[in-house]
Amino acid sequence: MEFQTARFITSAPSLKECPPESHPEFCFAGRSNVGKSSLINRITNKKKLAKTSNTPGKTQQMNYYEIDGICYFVDLPGFGFARVPKKERDRWGRDIQNYLLNRNSLRLIFHLIDSRHPPTSLDEEFFYWMASNEKPFAVLMTKSDKLSANKLGQSKSIVRKTLKEMNIDVPLVSCSADSGSGIEDLQLLITDFYLS
Repeated sequence: MEFQTARFITSAPSLKECPPESHPEFCFAGRSNVGKSSLINRITNKKKLAKTSNTPGKTQQMNYYEIDGICYFVDLPGFGFARVPKKERDRWGRDIQNYLLNRNSLRLIFHLIDSRHPPTSLDEEFFYWMASNEKPFAVLMTKSDKLSANKLGQSKSIVRKTLKEMNIDVPLVSCSADSGSGIEDLQLLITDFYLS
């Protein structure tokens, strides 16, 4: 599935403000500054669709983008070291959890991790949470262009081992918003889950 059109729809602070469940949804989750917005821009081939920033915590609501009039991409607030008060981070956590548990049109969660680092405890908690709640997800290893083929292979092995030890079997894709590597694999994954 190659995407021709993409447009911003709305920013939803909580589940009740989300658009009607008229399209299948694919959401992008992960730590602050892991590259969610950049990856959305690369997949849609729209450089300025999702706002990017070097400041963690720039995305503070669930940002909806309509793709080809047939599905939504949802950019979720990042978790981790966002420079916002703890009370606000806790609210994001509750709102995101509510969305992930109760949004019936959600087809697939993309959990992004930085390929240059092993999964953090927060990443592992999120793996476990999604698996325990039987949520369909895939792990995307971003910024893969920053590593040599050998280092990337080692990094993927670490993630596979982590998932295997948790008895989790999900798609694992290395990708780069800068080089475009892995983007076709992501598009195929979206097509598979869109049609399922």
